[in-house]
Amino acid sequence: MVLDTPRLRLRCWRETDRDALAAMHEDAEVMADHGRLLSRTESDAKLDRYAAAFERYRICRWAAEDRAGDFLGYIGIMPSWPEHPLGPHREIGWRLVRRAWGHGYATEAAQAALADAFERGGVKEILAYTGPDNLRSQAVMARLRLERDPQRDFTAHLDGVDYPSLVWVARRPTA
Repeated sequence: MVLDTPRLRLRCWRETDRDALAAMHEDAEVMADHGRLLSRTESDAKLDRYAAAFERYRICRWAAEDRAGDFLGYIGIMPSWPEHPLGPHREIGWRLVRRAWGHGYATEAAQAALADAFERGGVKEILAYTGPDNLRSQAVMARLRLERDPQRDFTAHLDGVDYPSLVWVARRPTA
């Protein structure tokens, strides 16, 4: 399964993506919004989780690459974790290697992932959330024309850290 955009390819994960994903997770600038770097074990588990999501739900965080096949990061839809403060839902997210920032790739790929989840996946609503200080992701959400929903803002407590999150909503277009 591949989603093509004018400049990018979103595809299922390969074993050969592990090194590039781990390198991205070891970049302090890329991981600043997460609050910490991920170990190789954590990065590999994330890749496994994304691949399993595609097998189970037919949607996932896709591996993103440019037309030359260079790894750029991930973008796509995932089901929420079981104990999420907002209950069960689908969430769109992205993380790109530093050299891919500022080119509009997150917006371009997120548009394709949203369209795919709504059309092929039959999803009716997708949430997006980020920290109050992550202005870059908030700008992507604005370019995607997601609707801000402050009533759903939440704080998640993960690995001993509180993550306040602002929430945006994408809804399946009506015919």
